[in-house]
Amino acid sequence: MPNVMLRHNAAGQLVFYVTKRDHEETVTALEHASPDRWGGEIRLADGSRFYLEPLARAPKLPMTVRVKRL
Repeated sequence: MPNVMLRHNAAGQLVFYVTKRDHEETVTALEHASPDRWGGEIRLADGSRFYLEPLARAPKLPMTVRVKRL
C-alpha cells in the first residue's frame, strides 16, 4: 500500500504522485467523483490501477492518502 499525493496540475487535471518512486501520472478515470462520494478505482495514463477507499465528500487537494494497487 503506497502513500501517494493527489493534486491538480496547472491544466486542472488530477495528478497521482508516488513519492518513494518519484513517479507522477495523470489520472484518466476516477470511479466516484461526485461532491458526496469521492474515490474508488483510480486509472492512470500509464494503465496502472489503484484503489482509494471512497471518501464521504470531495477532498481539498493536495492531499496524501494510502492506496492499494489493483
